[in-house]
Amino acid sequence: MDENMKQLQQSLIELETEAEHLLLARHQLVENDKVRNGNREALTALRKRARTTKTSVPSPFESMMKNIGNPASRPLVKEVCATCGNHDSNEQTWMMFPGTDVFAKIPFHAAHTILETDQARLDHEAQKLQSYVKEKSFFISEKGVLADKISPGVLRSLVALKDKP
Repeated sequence: MDENMKQLQQSLIELETEAEHLLLARHQLVENDKVRNGNREALTALRKRARTTKTSVPSPFESMMKNIGNPASRPLVKEVCATCGNHDSNEQTWMMFPGTDVFAKIPFHAAHTILETDQARLDHEAQKLQSYVKEKSFFISEKGVLADKISPGVLRSLVALKDKP
């Protein structure tokens, strides 16, 4: 095979591999978003059940200032979970664990803690995937393949092939 043809073939193989990695990352990003949305819906349902919102539960400082009147009878800072609020955190709640078909009855506080931890992990993964997609898109666009025209590198290779007898 001609050297130019081998070079063209190698660059096309490299671009196709990078494009395949890009498509796989986008697919994983969509799947990740589906799970994140499910977690977000579950957390919202738990907050509704506890009758709290993200901002409705007072901070430990606010509760400390409210209870400052008689410091001998109570601890200065009462930790209040932002999701549980005044809800009974030991109340049993059904939860299906991610990636399994197993339902378990676990304490309310543990259920939302698991979901919040999973949500933070999924957010981090989504950010990593988004930066990966951006990097791969940039690499492919640098090669000139994402434009609505033929890449200059590919065009030069084709012209070089036509010039050869």
